[in-house]
Amino acid sequence: MTLTTITSQQVSDKLRIQHTANLFGIRFPLNIEPAVYSIAGNIASKYNGDYWEFYALSNGGFYMAPCSGQAYQVSCDNGYEGTLSADALGITTCLYAYSHLSFSSNQAFAEICANHYHWLREYMLQHSEASKILGAID
Repeated sequence: MTLTTITSQQVSDKLRIQHTANLFGIRFPLNIEPAVYSIAGNIASKYNGDYWEFYALSNGGFYMAPCSGQAYQVSCDNGYEGTLSADALGITTCLYAYSHLSFSSNQAFAEICANHYHWLREYMLQHSEASKILGAID
């Protein structure tokens, strides 16, 4: 069995709108972005807004993460408490958002979110903070 490394590439500022529109259509600014920001505020008490970078994954996935470079103390509904880097916080909040939105009544959008959840989770398993992220989402 050969394991393929999944890579991430930052989406340039001038391609951000086009990239997210290609992946999610109008649902990105209406549903995904607000969900991610809300979840970040709910699990990281010190998070109070930031510029977020966008990342394209080599397996077709996508995530976004705060550009702050700081670590965030998080407290999740499942009882997990710990510190996550900005990148790990972004991955965690995107996984939460994709999971929640995968139950949308719009079947096509729900399927897109479910696919992105699985692609991001596959990438996350290679992340240096995978065990912390798993603790936060499981």
